[in-house]
Amino acid sequence: MRPRKLRGLALPLLLLLLLQPPPSPAHSSTRFDPTWESLDARQLPAWFDQAKFGIFIHWGVFSVPSFGSEWFWWYWQKEKIPKYVEFMKDNYPPSFKYEDFGPLFTAKFFNANQWADIFQASGAKYIVLTSKHHEGFTLWGSEYSWNWNAIDEGPKRDIVKELEVAIRNRTDLRFGLYYSLFEWFHPLFLEDESSSFHKRQFPVSKTLPELYELVNNYQPEVLWSDGDGGAPDQYWNSTGFLAWLYNESPVRDTVVTNDRWGAGSICKHGGFYTCSDRYNPGHLLPHKWENCMTIDKLSWGYRREAGISDYLTIGELVKQLVETVSCGGNLLMNIGPTLDGTISVVFEERLRQMGSWLKVNGEAIYETHTWRSQNDTVTPDVWYTFKPKEKLVYAIFFKWPTSGQLFLGQPKAILGATEHFLHSDTPFSLENSPSPTPAHFYFPLESKTEARI
Repeated sequence: MRPRKLRGLALPLLLLLLLQPPPSPAHSSTRFDPTWESLDARQLPAWFDQAKFGIFIHWGVFSVPSFGSEWFWWYWQKEKIPKYVEFMKDNYPPSFKYEDFGPLFTAKFFNANQWADIFQASGAKYIVLTSKHHEGFTLWGSEYSWNWNAIDEGPKRDIVKELEVAIRNRTDLRFGLYYSLFEWFHPLFLEDESSSFHKRQFPVSKTLPELYELVNNYQPEVLWSDGDGGAPDQYWNSTGFLAWLYNESPVRDTVVTNDRWGAGSICKHGGFYTCSDRYNPGHLLPHKWENCMTIDKLSWGYRREAGISDYLTIGELVKQLVETVSCGGNLLMNIGPTLDGTISVVFEERLRQMGSWLKVNGEAIYETHTWRSQNDTVTPDVWYTFKPKEKLVYAIFFKWPTSGQLFLGQPKAILGATEHFLHSDTPFSLENSPSPTPAHFYFPLESKTEARI
């Protein structure tokens, strides 16, 4: 079929076409056994696929040195990477230990309500906070992390609870938590590791009790596991815990989980797949997936030495969102707060810019499905999303051709269909050009058209 031709429209825009709906999805059972076969059969709660966009927050004691990476302790003490060793020599006394960063993690200016308002303005539908990273410091008063938690050390506050309350009281976002299964230098884990994980002291006395504590006390609707330490899921008793989570826990009906529950489980078992950090395959996958990525190209945690070119632009971020959603994924976009609990201006700006874009174009993102084509075969960088119930397909693109004409090869025209055009009137654009303005367009068809500016 001959491609359709459009002329003279500003960027970015969305094209809607009338289509037929697909068949309804099947329902899964409600009780689950502690086996991957049973757990993997659980239907993902619908809210997660509808949400499309979430905010990842990497915050912990690593935010104190705020140099290089959130893996600072490992790179400095274990791998002894020269730039980390030199950083410590230049800035701290020889006797300084990583644990000495704990009291310096003050969270002095942390304001959970302010964070919640920023996240609401971003257009995100869920957040995931690092309740504990590989360093082992918990952002709540864990009963199993004596003197290495946010109640006993540093902030002297329950960070997880404060943010949970703010998110649930002030926003419509879902509250989620990241949790690292292992800890780099915990003596019990190291002893288990030396036994090739035949011993299970660490998961029995630390990991599993903390997971139950987190779920029961804070009821996260996203439980984002990470850091298996090379140990298989049997060592962590992941299937046993997940069976409890899906059958008995206070969030059993709404919680979603990822795929990082032991060596070999990633991209194979779990609720949604992450497959790798910054995973963006560019094509349709048969399983729900998430692209967890960072605004700072080089780190998940805050870096004081980061330059402006180290941060993705709003154009690059929106492009990631659109590509991800078109291929059936969710985007989990990461920020790294400072040691005193502030969200730096560059992160806040990106979040608010994304919110401005979604305020206009969100109907082509939220609650959409994948279409029969993820991108166009004639014009590059045109991505499609689909709303079967409304019989709508959206074509999303960011740069109007210099010829003034846009050719789309995938849509099949229906006589009498209605096309709508959306564009952003915010003071930024994806090509750093002036704010878009209304434009004229036409179709070489006898069809009703309407412009929405």
